[in-house]
This record gives sequence, structure tokens and C-alpha cells, in this order.
Amino acid sequence: MTRVNAVAGRTTERPRLTVRARFVTAAVTLAALGMVIAGGTAYLLQRERVDVLIDDSLTRNVEEFRQLAVNGVDPSTGAGFTTVRDLLYVALQRTVPAANEGMLAVVDGEVPFRAIDAVRLRPERVPELVAAAVAAQQDDVVSLGSVDAQGTTYRYATIPVTVRGDTSAGVLVFAFDRQAEHAELVRTYRTFALVALGCLAVLALVGWVVAGRLLAPIRLLRRTAQRISDSDLSDRIPVQGTDDLSDLARTVNSMLDRLERAFRSQRELLDDAGHELRTPLTIIRGHVELMDTDDPADVADTRTLVLDELDRMHRLVEDLVVLATADRPDFVRPAPTDVGLLTDDVLDKARTLGGHRWVVEGRAEGTVVLDAQRITQAWLQLAANAAKFAPPGSTVRLGSALDRGRLLLTVHDTGPGVRAEDAQRIFERFARGQAGRGVDGAGLGLPIVDAIAAAHGGVARVDPTPASSTPGPDRAGPGARFTIDLPLAAVPAPSVAAPSDGAPSDGAPTPDGAPPSFPPAVLPATEGAP
Repeated sequence: MTRVNAVAGRTTERPRLTVRARFVTAAVTLAALGMVIAGGTAYLLQRERVDVLIDDSLTRNVEEFRQLAVNGVDPSTGAGFTTVRDLLYVALQRTVPAANEGMLAVVDGEVPFRAIDAVRLRPERVPELVAAAVAAQQDDVVSLGSVDAQGTTYRYATIPVTVRGDTSAGVLVFAFDRQAEHAELVRTYRTFALVALGCLAVLALVGWVVAGRLLAPIRLLRRTAQRISDSDLSDRIPVQGTDDLSDLARTVNSMLDRLERAFRSQRELLDDAGHELRTPLTIIRGHVELMDTDDPADVADTRTLVLDELDRMHRLVEDLVVLATADRPDFVRPAPTDVGLLTDDVLDKARTLGGHRWVVEGRAEGTVVLDAQRITQAWLQLAANAAKFAPPGSTVRLGSALDRGRLLLTVHDTGPGVRAEDAQRIFERFARGQAGRGVDGAGLGLPIVDAIAAAHGGVARVDPTPASSTPGPDRAGPGARFTIDLPLAAVPAPSVAAPSDGAPSDGAPTPDGAPPSFPPAVLPATEGAP
């Protein structure tokens, strides 16, 4: 968080606590709050219990004195007590007071006896207790009371004493120093507080270490992010452990992998596109510079060449736009599609591509979920490649099949074929196989097909032509079979039907990697169309 210094006219940054410090502070604060609540509650309960014990002790002293007065005997006579003084004297002798307890005997307003010097609490030195004892001479019942004096609180019991045949009136007082009794409890909880502070210090230390280890992936993430630049995305976060933060680090590493691939792909695309665009621009510039503006034929020829190169650049840019959007979530918009109708539609459009004989070697029946426009674009791209490489008048076969949970869309031509070493490379941007050298094109058609297949969760592949393959009697070359292999989504039971002429097809599944076999069905060619 920042704030503006209005006087100095500059921005200063407030000091910020790290996540580690905030975590430890929160943990220690919560622990301290819990200790305070628990300790305070326990202290109040123990304090109340001490008061109850004081009253129980006073009540017990009263009961013991009552038993002495009723059933006791005077040691000097061996008979019952005859005077108040003798009864109080014996009671003081036989009672052993607690540490913070004292006794006081009052007869006719005077204090005739005192407890031994070993007793620490001296009620006779507290005027308020003496006054309470004198006042109790007029009562007939035992009473419990409290009095604040000399900076403390005394809890006492007064027992009026009379003996038949004796006109004197006496009072026996038992008193406790309530504050001294509580002092023991305070000392106990002072020790508790010291231990609690020590525990909080240990908690803070352990929490600091644990938080540091838990947040280590976050710090590594920050440092890695600081080191990463737009030209170097190779740094990764070292990951150890299986907790949530370790999973976060792995997720970030995976994201960095995707970003690195995307940036590398972008750089390669820009480099390749720059290279491909540089050639037509150089051609255009060279012809324009050398053009004889006074020669109409030269101007016309240059114009034709420039327009042709601009058309080639336009196609290249359109293909680059398609590849650039292939990673977007909305690149494909799947919808239920009838495969049979899709096959017929692609066939009708493919018939306009060059002077070839177009054959449907299989037509699947069923509904699949796919983007019909994108699949049509990819399928027609394969058909255009076949028309480009296959000799004029040769046969090009299109087919669709539902095979063991996959949708297979194929294009099979009778052209020069694809060498095994080129089978993977031709799907890379601007790459050309051996057979494609000297043929017009930018090398982006098959990458577009592969991108559309990948967007559907599938693949595009070509079956390499064996070196021993030789043209057949109706073939101009070994040929190539391109396949778009897509996973099915909610497809009914597969069936393969013959094309519009009603020829049957077995639709039997084929071995892995081998194209399905269909009985050929030839569509009649119309005049002026392939």
C-alpha cells in the first residue's frame, strides 16, 4: 500500500508484513487469546472456589465449637463448663488455625485471651473485627460477614456464647484473610502466565520455521517469476513434498511449460512467416523497380505478377490467422452432426478441385459431436492436397467410418506418396515433403488440418508409403492416405453404408493403425466437373 506525501510531493511505500509474519502473528495472537480466555476463566472459577472453601472452613469451626460447648468438659474440673471465660479459653486452646486464619474471644466487651504468637493473623489488632465481635454479643445467632480493613478483606464468623448460670456474654470470632488466601492463587496463575509466555515464544519460533517451509514454494515462485523474462522461460520451481503448495508449484511449472511452448511456437511462427513473406515482397519490389513504365506489355506483366504474389501473401496471412486462433477455446464449436450428410457435403465441394475422379470408399451413418465447419475445412484441405499432387484424371477416394469409438475421415490419392521420414515433418508449419518440392504452397495446409484435429481431441496422420510400393495399373504413383482420427462423443451404434448408389459395405473393424476397408462406390462424373 502506498500513500502520497502532500508536503514533499512524492509517494512513499508503507512497510508491509510478509505472509510469513502475518501467519505467525495470527497464530500467536489466537493462541494468546485462547490462553487468556482459558486462564482467566479458570482463575475466576478457582477464586470463587477459594471463597467457598473459606466459608466451609468457618462453618466447620462453628460446628466444632458447638460440639465442644454441648458435649465438652472443663479440663480443670472434669465437668461441664460453668463460665463463658472457661469455655472460650478451652476453645482457643484446642483450635489450630490455618495459615491465614485467626481467632478472637470477646467477653463483656473486652478481649481476655489471645492466640499464641505462632498464629500470623491477629484479629485483636483489627479494630473493625473487634467492633464486629462486640456488636455480635447482642445477637443470638451465628453470622458470617466480611469487612475491609488495613488494605485487605477479612471473612469472619461470629459465635455468640452464653453459659447457664453465668451472666457474662461472650463472642468467639474466626477470621480469614481473604486476600492472603487469594494470593496463593495469584502466585499460581502468575506462574501459569510465565509458562504461557514461554509457550507463545516457542510457538512463534516453531511457527516461523514451519511457515517458512510451507511458504518456500511461494518464495521460489516469486523469485522464479522475477527471473523469467520474455526471452527466457526456462526457469522452473524446485518442488518437494505432496502438500497443496507443492501442487501449486507443480501447476505453475506446468503453466510455465505451456507458456514456453506457446512463446516458442509464436517465435517460430513469426520467424517462418517473416521468411515466407519476405520472398514475395522481394519479388514484387524487384519487378516494380525494373518495370519499364513506358512499355505497356511490361507494365501488364508486372501487374499480373504483383497481383499473383499478393494473392499468395493473402492466402498465407489467412492460414496464419487460422493457426494463431487454434489454441483459443472458441476455435471449435462442437454440435451434433450427421456424418453421412457431412461426407456428402465434403464430396460435393471436393468435386470442384481439379480434373479428378472422386470416389466415396465408405460413408458412415451416425451422429457425432464436432464442429462441422472446421472439419469440412480440414477435410477439404486434404482433398485439395490430393488434387494438387495426384495426376489429372486419377482417382481420389474419400471415406468416413465409425471404428471402435473413433471417427475416421480419410482421403486417399494415387500421387507420388509420402516418404516415411517425411510423415511427421509435413505436419509442421512451412515444412514440405520431398514430393512437395516445386509445388505451389506455403506449407500451412497440413498444420491447419492437424490443429483442427487436435482441437477436437484427435490427430491427423498420413500412412507412409513403403519404399517397395509401385504404381498399379490404375495408379499414377504409390499414393498417400491421410486420416483425421477423432474420438466420438455420444455416437449411436456405428454402421457404414454405401454411397448414394446403394452399394453395400461390411464396415468391419480394422487392426490398430490400419485404415478401414470399404467397397468402392463411384459417383458418376458430370460434364465439365471431375
